[in-house]
Amino acid sequence: MSWSDLGPVLAQGALETLYMTLWSSLFAYLIGLPLGVLLVVTRRDGIMPAPTLNSVLGVVINFLRSIPFIIMLAMLFPVTRAIMGSAIGTTPIIFPLVVSAFPYVARMVESSLEEVDHGIIEAAQSMGSTNSQIIFKVLLPEAVPSLVNGAAISITTILGYTALASAAGGGGLGALAIVKGMNVRNFDIMYSASILLVIIVQIITVFGTRLTRSLDHKRR
Repeated sequence: MSWSDLGPVLAQGALETLYMTLWSSLFAYLIGLPLGVLLVVTRRDGIMPAPTLNSVLGVVINFLRSIPFIIMLAMLFPVTRAIMGSAIGTTPIIFPLVVSAFPYVARMVESSLEEVDHGIIEAAQSMGSTNSQIIFKVLLPEAVPSLVNGAAISITTILGYTALASAAGGGGLGALAIVKGMNVRNFDIMYSASILLVIIVQIITVFGTRLTRSLDHKRR
């Protein structure tokens, strides 16, 4: 395949990969961010102690995290079909991506919030701050650099999941590399798609690292 033919194919694959990754990341954070906050504030030593709720949430999140994406994809076929109208395709694959990613995001958020100095929280409590004020004006703002770094890691992880989306007819660079590349021994497509996928991961990683350092420097 000539480069003039390969270029549009790779561009389309890159757009599909970014489409799946960005929408999945958005919805995963809409679910995972509140869960991560809840995991922190409901601990025994948290600002809203609820050990039973915390334990149940922890078990559910750990259970979902332990299921490999390819197995989750198969398990969710009927649910995906019912919700998305189809279990096959680039758009339907976003649902299982979200289900696989939000537990990971929740743990990343929890880890970031754990880094906040507990003394700052105690100072806010001593000044009469409400729980919601502590969460939105202390916990989350103080954890912003770590949250951004965690977001970059989460997005690249979800990007990796999209490479397995070809098992359900999903598009993207992963499908190009596997279905239209490796399976038919078209090595031009396989290597080109793989390299482009690595480049996108590196761009996200570098951007996330630089943004994290910038935010961390500003806070100092």
